[in-house]
Amino acid sequence: MEKINYDKKMQEQVAAMKGRPRLLLHSCCGPCSTAVIERVAEDFDVTVFYYNPNIDDEAEYALRRDNQVSYIRQRYGEEGPVKFLEGEYDPQVFLDRTAGHEEDPEGGERCRLCFRLRLEETAHQAKALGFDYFATTLTVSPMKNAQLINPLGEEAAEENGVGFLYSDFKKRGGYQRSIELSREYSLYRQHFCGCSYSR
Repeated sequence: MEKINYDKKMQEQVAAMKGRPRLLLHSCCGPCSTAVIERVAEDFDVTVFYYNPNIDDEAEYALRRDNQVSYIRQRYGEEGPVKFLEGEYDPQVFLDRTAGHEEDPEGGERCRLCFRLRLEETAHQAKALGFDYFATTLTVSPMKNAQLINPLGEEAAEENGVGFLYSDFKKRGGYQRSIELSREYSLYRQHFCGCSYSR
């Protein structure tokens, strides 16, 4: 199957927009969000949605959340243009969704189910709170497959009746920029995705 250029699709979406839409941006962590927020804040009113029940260590979850908030405040100010919203933290939701896939390889069906879970909730919240679009920072990582993530986002968007912003944020130097910004703002960079299986 031919690969879709999701970065190009996003640029086409943005070029066709009128006004300044509201975007609910799912974020897995502060470091991944850095370059993504920088890119989308040019065209959207951004609220970062930290929803990650896959992180089954509460201290790790809190550390990533606090780094996310720290980056937004340092970069954009306490009452700045980029807002923060925390989703419900319940690791059991992730465990229930991925039951039976404990032995799956990294990047396999368990990961697809995890991406789907987080995109579903982001789409649901985007619709409920009146956002025009939702997106995810997940595609900034070279370890995450944009060809898998974008169709899942598209499905969640159709189910909830809200717009989905396509992305492959690693393109155009996005991942490298996230590393630069993480160093500049002294952010904690984790070495595993979040769940106990990836650890």
